[in-house]
Amino acid sequence: MRALVVYESMYGNTERIAVAIAEGLGPDAVAVEVGAAPRDLPPEVDLLVVGGPTHGHGMSQPATRENASAHADRPVVSPGEGIREWIAGLRADRAVRFTAFDTRIKGPKLLWGSAAESAAKALSARGFQQAAPPASFLVGGPLGSPYDRLVAGELDRARELGRSLAALLPAPSR
Repeated sequence: MRALVVYESMYGNTERIAVAIAEGLGPDAVAVEVGAAPRDLPPEVDLLVVGGPTHGHGMSQPATRENASAHADRPVVSPGEGIREWIAGLRADRAVRFTAFDTRIKGPKLLWGSAAESAAKALSARGFQQAAPPASFLVGGPLGSPYDRLVAGELDRARELGRSLAALLPAPSR
């Protein structure tokens, strides 16, 4: 594994984006739910991709995750801690390159905010090196079906992001 995609997801949209990014990155990429993600970054990881849903203009917090869970008609994908807490406890023995992504409600970023921008700031503050700007993927609306779904074309955009990030990976050593 040369690329690690760590995601937090409530309703499954962010998970689907993470998997599509990993697909675009290719066979050396793995997508992992934040609750199963390693706290010590493995030495073979050359690129870290971190994503989560936008809650309250940034990364989720315990109260916003509880609220999302209360509005869900099924168990949420990430019932425990989110990317905010995971980043705070992340350890690496070197400066690793990263990018961040989020899912957010379709509409002006000024109105809804961006978990990706918050995650990028947190990762930079911890010494990680930004390799690509944060990306947002859009969902239809704030609550429940039919709003809790990705806007058409977002999975294709996520795969394309993965393909562009794959170009940043060093050539495999022989």
